[in-house]
Amino acid sequence: MQFNATTRSVQGSSASRRLRRAGRVPAIVYGGEGQPLSVELDHNEIFHALRKEEFHASILDMKLDGKSQNVLLRAVQWHAYKPQVLHVDFQRIAAGQAVHTKVPLHFANAENSPAVKLAGNVINHVLNELEISCLPNDLPQFIEVDLSQMLAGATLHLNQVKLPRGVTYLAHGGDANPALAVALAVGGGADAAAEGEADQA
Repeated sequence: MQFNATTRSVQGSSASRRLRRAGRVPAIVYGGEGQPLSVELDHNEIFHALRKEEFHASILDMKLDGKSQNVLLRAVQWHAYKPQVLHVDFQRIAAGQAVHTKVPLHFANAENSPAVKLAGNVINHVLNELEISCLPNDLPQFIEVDLSQMLAGATLHLNQVKLPRGVTYLAHGGDANPALAVALAVGGGADAAAEGEADQA
């Protein structure tokens, strides 16, 4: 994805407030071989970009004063109660240097699983994203988790999912094989109601 930025020459909290009143967003770009650089963004453009999932998990093409730089979104500061972006952090990306970032999980085919179709289970998502390491060219926008083989009461772990080529999971706290989803029986009340409807059929 592509977005526009311009170099910001004036810094400080009062300058940032003036920028925001003018519909601009202060931001910083750091990492790589260059020094941290203060930039500004158009609020409407970055607000709508941030609503797209791929903007959070893709190598972005930042057009800075007309020149392209590859960056990764690192942090966003939002206003406490207004739909306003206050500040954004980006990291420069080099083609041959591995990046560490979080990628969303897309769960698919739950409705076709034995847990749901045969046992009436509900599949809960334990994790919604994974922290990974990979080269920029291998960065996936998301990782698909196929739930079609889940059995009643079963738990799906990371080692049952094939990660995209070149992608490595970054374990934290010693959990190298976290649970991603679990199939749970619906509460007794719901089961009884379902049986009652079946008897009336």
